[in-house]
Amino acid sequence: MKLEQSFEVAAPIDRVWSTLIEIERVAPCLPGAAVTGRNEDGSYNGTFKVKIGPTSASYSGKLEMDSLDERAHTATMHAAGTDKRGQGGAKATIKSKLTTVGDASTHVEVDTDYHITGRLARFGRGGMIEDISERLLRDFAKCLQTSLAEEPDLSGVAAGSGGAVADGGAGGGDGNGAAGAGDADGGVTAEARAAPVEAGAASAETEADGGAAPAGGSEEV
Repeated sequence: MKLEQSFEVAAPIDRVWSTLIEIERVAPCLPGAAVTGRNEDGSYNGTFKVKIGPTSASYSGKLEMDSLDERAHTATMHAAGTDKRGQGGAKATIKSKLTTVGDASTHVEVDTDYHITGRLARFGRGGMIEDISERLLRDFAKCLQTSLAEEPDLSGVAAGSGGAVADGGAGGGDGNGAAGAGDADGGVTAEARAAPVEAGAASAETEADGGAAPAGGSEEV
């Protein structure tokens, strides 16, 4: 099945891009998701817990970046996992594309091609998975917006750094051979967030509640 979704973030496209490709940083923004480790091949291990109606499932699997095009601001990820009780599985290909909106906002398109087996598969026919996915994406977008708003924007720092030289600086000795003492340190530029994927793995799983269970309780898949 396929899902086509989108959201907007009030931040420049380069900041949104660099944040979205930091898997360990953005994973906790998706309710129920957690990164548990990074592999030598660059892929990530993780878990995802979701509840749809009376049925819930907890998956354990792997996420990897298949392709990144920074110039076009497009990314493709593959995720696959199995139910921890061995009662089904899920896999998905997620394609994201970022475009600039106005002066300082970014539009994010997310196309997901997924396949689910097990008890949760029956909810795909009734549209419940689509409804839950929309809500999860809204929560993700809000978390991403909050994260970007809380950190300083360093994009303009480099422009403010000059190669200025103080008056007594270049070649202006003091009679004792000391020259250039007034040189201003104008070569320091701010790095625009270098995607530190080695940050600590998120540890807490947050259950994504997809709706109230009917009378009689809920069944765990």
